[in-house]
Amino acid sequence: MGSFSIWHWLIVLVIIMLVFGTKKLRNVGQDLGGAVKGFKEGMKDASEDKPAEAAAPTAAPPQVAGGQTIEGEIREKTKS
Repeated sequence: MGSFSIWHWLIVLVIIMLVFGTKKLRNVGQDLGGAVKGFKEGMKDASEDKPAEAAAPTAAPPQVAGGQTIEGEIREKTKS
């Protein structure tokens, strides 16, 4: 059982069309196309936003007396 020929794929396509109907398949195709389009737009927006985020300076974590972070102070208070 090697690879499928074009005739095998056509028979499978005809069976799928008979089972689901052309209207249902058209709706699935439109939904899939819309999802792919939205994904591409999202990736495009993310790549445009990335350089602006990289240029922003990162802030150091807030410090309290003794050189300990606020998280560390809260952890100590909850342990007591």
